[in-house]
Amino acid sequence: MAAPQAPGPDRQWQFDVIVADGFVLTELAGVVDVLRIANRVCPRPLFSYTYRSLRGGPVASRARAYVETEPVTRQPRADYLFVIGNTDPDHPDLALTRVISDYTHRGAQVYLLAEAASRYIKDKGAEGHATHWENTSFLRERGAGFDANYSIATEHGPVVTCAGMGATVDVTLAVIGRHVSGAARMTVADIMLHENIRDFSSLQPFSGIKATATGDDKLDQCIKIMQANIEDPVPINEIVAALDLSNRSLERKFKTFLGTTPNGFYREMRLAKANNLLMNTTLSVREIGLACGFPNGFSAIYKSVYGVTPFALRRQRRTAGAR
Repeated sequence: MAAPQAPGPDRQWQFDVIVADGFVLTELAGVVDVLRIANRVCPRPLFSYTYRSLRGGPVASRARAYVETEPVTRQPRADYLFVIGNTDPDHPDLALTRVISDYTHRGAQVYLLAEAASRYIKDKGAEGHATHWENTSFLRERGAGFDANYSIATEHGPVVTCAGMGATVDVTLAVIGRHVSGAARMTVADIMLHENIRDFSSLQPFSGIKATATGDDKLDQCIKIMQANIEDPVPINEIVAALDLSNRSLERKFKTFLGTTPNGFYREMRLAKANNLLMNTTLSVREIGLACGFPNGFSAIYKSVYGVTPFALRRQRRTAGAR
């Protein structure tokens, strides 16, 4: 499904997060912490989120943490909906066929996690969808003539079914990756100490499959070299020599997996680090430029990507913080 149209300069991407009573706290954090950190590393907050439930009011997780929710509306305005289940796919709060239809009818993409995915699979008799591997027994007990898909997520038009738990972070990173650069997305993952970003086709860990950050070992190695050499960037021709690749082969890998060029990705990675330093340290703009491999022209390069100079960004942040 194509991503929703880009919002205007003053609008954010809206996420509605529906929680059922006894929801899984790990999955809630896997959504909102990714959005929260992405807002911190981007030049302006791009994402907003609202907690919702069928009836509104406080809803408790199984860990006894509560969130205050707003009731689900028949006319949702969100770009994305995440539904976080509990340990019971039969729970009445997961009977959301009409709610899902309301969202997809208005162009939102819907992400159903773990038990919420299992309930959808059962209600729809839908084959080829993903859910947490533990829920396969639930589907068998309900007479499903097939096993759930063991990937971390599967996309079927506007509905994405997901394994949930720790894979929620990977799924949310994939969503924000539609609206931020690859380097910014990787910065969010690094802040979360999330070492490998898995794509939807990655198998759930119980299968014993070794994960990679991008799905390509050579590309992973290249990115590690770049990450280790932010202050003093390594020329691309030296990287390809170290990896025993041709320039053309590396360019093809970057285009296939990340939709950019090696030089473009390296620059974005360094700018993402610079952006983080601008917002979270008192280093001068010149010091930040030097620390991120921009000995000259840092302000102009930063503005060409983020649309604002480093000085103006800091001024905006100070003004916002004073309100």
